[in-house]
Amino acid sequence: MISLPYHHPFNVAQRIVQLDHMTGGRVIFGSGPGALPSDAFVLGIDPMVQRDRQDEAIGVIKRLFAGERVTHESDWFTLRDARLQLFPLQEDLPFAVASQISPSGMTLAGKYGAGVLSIGSMSTAGLMALPTQWSFAEDAAAKAGRTVDRKNWRVVMTWHLAETREQARAEARDGLLRWHNEYNVGTLMRPGAVAYKTPDEAVDQIAFSDGAASVIGTPDDLVKSIRSLVELSGGFGTVIGFAHDWANRENTLKSWDLVARYVIPEVNGLLEGYRTSRQYVIDHRESFERAGQAVMSKIMGNEKAAAGAQGNHAGPNRHHRRPHPGPGKGQGRGWRGGIAGFTRRSGPSTARGQSRWLRDGRPWRAGGRPDSSGAEPAPKGRHRPRAAEPGRDGP
Repeated sequence: MISLPYHHPFNVAQRIVQLDHMTGGRVIFGSGPGALPSDAFVLGIDPMVQRDRQDEAIGVIKRLFAGERVTHESDWFTLRDARLQLFPLQEDLPFAVASQISPSGMTLAGKYGAGVLSIGSMSTAGLMALPTQWSFAEDAAAKAGRTVDRKNWRVVMTWHLAETREQARAEARDGLLRWHNEYNVGTLMRPGAVAYKTPDEAVDQIAFSDGAASVIGTPDDLVKSIRSLVELSGGFGTVIGFAHDWANRENTLKSWDLVARYVIPEVNGLLEGYRTSRQYVIDHRESFERAGQAVMSKIMGNEKAAAGAQGNHAGPNRHHRRPHPGPGKGQGRGWRGGIAGFTRRSGPSTARGQSRWLRDGRPWRAGGRPDSSGAEPAPKGRHRPRAAEPGRDGP
């Protein structure tokens, strides 16, 4: 994302092309007019001209990407027979423009057939404006003889997730208060932003009030909020999470892990096949039970096999190991991911990705034995490290 009024368009074009090649054609060229008034002040730029300069720069950069030799005279830059030596690796390099609440960003998206990054959706006012925002892009596209696609509309959201809403509140409350009061209000002085008196007031207003723009809760809460936003806006292509430091590093990483494990599969429809398959098995239970009956009929038709089967069912097997109930209260992670169709019960994983369970407060792995030291038991068939022996291993 480049604030175009702060840079010469030719230099921007060169940098984006270079980056496109370095990343193997994975670049999306994002641009904005410059969101911080302090930047414009330092550079001596009148904020009233920033959006017009962004428009002018995009037009020139698009021509340079296409291989044209450009001559352009402006009140803030000049080009004379300018042409790139290296062109984008992508035949049609995708680009997007930032949009907040004004029609400017959406209008530019329509004019140039670009994607959109809606940053204003992080505020209540921005959320309420989404239903009409896309119409600005469609009107501008029609006027310019272009088309815009909702799949290229990216909407920014803020969240912090945990296994319960109470836990999410406790983890985010203090950092959220400082982020809002010290940064949004004290530093940026965002119009209409007021300081909150307590961490709980900050959480309630930002995440739990009517029209709240943030989510502090469980993966289920975020899925519900995303689906509501899709309905409110009329549909968009991608949700982008805004990075912040409301919680400490450990809990922030856990929050993103919950998004990856439970939210992304759910909102992308990746679980439908599993659920359909499960329901099919339930609805056709008789067919599958008949397969088991066929096996038993062959067993019972053999005298020795039948005797063995009857012996196995006669009385308890002294070697039978009782089934492990899984982590109880205070073990594992506790939250069961209903939105993903799976139950999250795994404790810390081993280096091989196997689940480690807690039995009687000690680590346990299927096929292994409890280890009072907390160390992972050695795999079967491998020797444990032996202690050094004098005379055998040297003095």
